[in-house]
Amino acid sequence: MTGGIITLALLLLFVGGWAFIWRPSHKAMFDAAARLPLEDDAEEPRQ
Repeated sequence: MTGGIITLALLLLFVGGWAFIWRPSHKAMFDAAARLPLEDDAEEPRQ
């Protein structure tokens, strides 16, 4: 019984995360995060 509850909870968590990621209103946020590794640093690295 407990295994079924845990499975259901994980399934709901997965579906909720999937719905959050695929919302069109979050596209700009994810596009900005995808460009972060390609941007140059504005200042010199500190040593």
